[in-house]
Amino acid sequence: MPPKYLSGSQKRKKRKRDEELTKAQRGSLDKFFKKNPQVSSDNMGVDVDGDGDQINDVNVENTNIDGDHADVDDGNDDGGDDIEDDNVVDDDVDVNTNHVDIFDPRNWERLTPDMIKILVEKGPKRDYSVDKGPLDKFSRRFSATMYTRTLQNKKTCDREWLVYSKDLDKVFCFCCKLFKKGLPKGQLDNEGYADWQHLSTRLKEHEVGLEHLTNLATWFEMRERLKVNETIDKVAYDQFKKERERWRQVILRIIALVKYLAKYSLAFRGTDEKLYTKSNGNFLGAIEMFEEFDPIMKEHVRRITNDDIHVHYLGPKIQNEVILLLAHEIKREIIKQIKEAKYYSIILDCTLDTSHLEQMSLIVRYVNFSSNSVTVEESFLGFLNVDDTTGKGLFDVTHDELKSLGLDIDDMRGQGYDNGSNMRGKHQGVQTRFLKINPRAFYTPCGCHSLNLALCDMAKSCGKVKDFFGVIQRIYTIFSNSTKRWQILKDNIKGLTPKSLSATRWESRIDSVKAITLQVSDIREALLEVAEKDNDVKIQSEAKSLATNELGEFEFLVSIVIWYQILYMVNLVSKKLQSKDMLLDVAINEVNMLIEYFKDFRETGFSKAIDEAKELSIEMEIDPIFPQKRHIRRKKQFDENSSDQDVVFSAEENFKVNYFLSIVDQASASLKTRFQQYKEYEEIFGFLFPKKLKEFDDKDLKSCCSRLEAALKYDERSDIDAHELHMELKLLDKFLPSETTNPIDVLKYMKKVDCFPNAIIAYGILLTIPVTVASAERSFSKLKLLKSYLRSTMSQERLNGLAMIAIENDILDTINYEELIDNFASKNAKRDFRFM
Repeated sequence: MPPKYLSGSQKRKKRKRDEELTKAQRGSLDKFFKKNPQVSSDNMGVDVDGDGDQINDVNVENTNIDGDHADVDDGNDDGGDDIEDDNVVDDDVDVNTNHVDIFDPRNWERLTPDMIKILVEKGPKRDYSVDKGPLDKFSRRFSATMYTRTLQNKKTCDREWLVYSKDLDKVFCFCCKLFKKGLPKGQLDNEGYADWQHLSTRLKEHEVGLEHLTNLATWFEMRERLKVNETIDKVAYDQFKKERERWRQVILRIIALVKYLAKYSLAFRGTDEKLYTKSNGNFLGAIEMFEEFDPIMKEHVRRITNDDIHVHYLGPKIQNEVILLLAHEIKREIIKQIKEAKYYSIILDCTLDTSHLEQMSLIVRYVNFSSNSVTVEESFLGFLNVDDTTGKGLFDVTHDELKSLGLDIDDMRGQGYDNGSNMRGKHQGVQTRFLKINPRAFYTPCGCHSLNLALCDMAKSCGKVKDFFGVIQRIYTIFSNSTKRWQILKDNIKGLTPKSLSATRWESRIDSVKAITLQVSDIREALLEVAEKDNDVKIQSEAKSLATNELGEFEFLVSIVIWYQILYMVNLVSKKLQSKDMLLDVAINEVNMLIEYFKDFRETGFSKAIDEAKELSIEMEIDPIFPQKRHIRRKKQFDENSSDQDVVFSAEENFKVNYFLSIVDQASASLKTRFQQYKEYEEIFGFLFPKKLKEFDDKDLKSCCSRLEAALKYDERSDIDAHELHMELKLLDKFLPSETTNPIDVLKYMKKVDCFPNAIIAYGILLTIPVTVASAERSFSKLKLLKSYLRSTMSQERLNGLAMIAIENDILDTINYEELIDNFASKNAKRDFRFM
């Protein structure tokens, strides 16, 4: 019986034969592939793997890749062993394919068939300046006259096969070196000939040799065949190009599908990773749908189901790779625009995701000069996983990320955070740490957060205000805790439903108060119905108390009218500040107008609120009077003058002084305190606002330019020159169109004229300073959609890739798919010999 297993000697011999075979086949695919320069992903924070896919029994395996659902391991891999770092050759092949100069004779020993075709078709390059080449030891050099052969009848013909290499200082026979068979028989077809004394004789001997004439005829014949596309491998090459185009079309559809699912934050994978099975996810489900209508995908799926191919590009690894490639292209475009703008600002905000990890959103604000029109952009650059939420921890993570993106910290001109102590702290906060290394990175607290905090200050200004919002929350709670009571509410109201209060959500208070203000009579009727029909005695009592004591009092009606007017104006300003292209001058103007509103509201707001409350009281059949409470007299101390009498207010006056005026005065004080930074910006940049520029005389304008130069100066270097800026602004004031009303219009005009360099820098920095962190808040809505309960194990790289595509999809629409497919193919070119 023969042995069941190979012996050790036989195994070593077999391994040696395999190694020799592998070595002999190395480079056999070079004629079908070319190597592209690898795009480094270090600066983009993208780590793209190069694994492919294989399929068994129509399975699309799930091999421990973080994705949309729990991982499934079938014991199969994704064909990662068959990966080359090459790319499919285009029809128009560059002459320096694979970064090899094919015209250099030194490289002719290792040319691929594709390179030989190009070289045969284009012919060798000649340098006719060789008469000034290097001299040998006999003071001789190669002469360009050797390129010409003189016949017996004195006629001349070109030796187009002769090539001189200036680097080697040698001549070669092009056709013999390229088409030689067997061992070289001379220097012209091997290492080159450099004996200039005997060169003429050697050339005459060589050009009449049989082998040379045979190689020359081979060259000419091949060149003619290439011209008419009749080479011996034409059929195979046409088949290869057809197959290559089919794969490009398949990859194009896969990329488009990944783009669609990521753009709308949809899950890719399901509980099963097989075609034509239930719950196999959106990605494979869409592939099945394409198969019904698209002939290319129909053929692709047919090959998969019939086991005709093992490389299908439908597995989770390829999905991750395409996601990261798309995100990489978007991020590269954003970084390019930021570097063109030079100056930028960062916007940071943090939140917890569904995995209880702290995610910090990084937004960069800059002026985009690359488009046809100058625009202010706030671009998303990713979520950063933060373990240490102290000021130092957040600073270190942000600083390292900016360095990895290739953004110079010295070019930062603004910081935008919320009002948390770890962010805005004067001693250990993030803004302070950045200011220590770059004093020109101006910090701006979020305008919307500041407005929300001002409302919180107003809500805490007196006890009655706290009671008022407590009643608002109780009304929502009593209905929302029961479906039966909620149905009673819906039967009685026709418009808005009550909303819960939130301490952090900017619009929660206006939404809650608005629903009750506009339907107070209907809500009161709903409460009375609950008091009659509910089975819970406690709920009955609470509903009746709310309907009769709170909503049934004139004082509550006045309060709800006052708060509705205040919250409406504050929310109006907050909405404007949340826009992505909000400018500093507009924000300052809106805040100043809000402060002026409260000044006017203090004088006239109470009487108007009384009038509106009386109309409501008539509708609800409530007496329009304030409840009169017994005046409690304070006991006099022994050293007090008995003639001093306490001031006694009427019920209405007491409400006005201790409630209305307390709210309004607190609002004015909070707005001035929390927006103090805007005042400082107005002093530094205010003269650049178009409406104010015309108001300054020459002396004041010069002083403002000097102040701005000092603010933008660090280490004896300033972004602008005050004297030049002063002269440019004087000239700009004369030529600036009268309809120009904002800094963006000014910057657009200056870019057209292009003779105001210092003014362009000054306005660019002004537009770069952030106003709110609303863009970071908006990115969190995508975070909640992407990293949900069912997708809580998603990797950070995949999360950032999906978020980048979903948030910055406008840039994604401008990406060249051909380049993307080439990048994809360069990482996933397969050793599939059916292409040969």
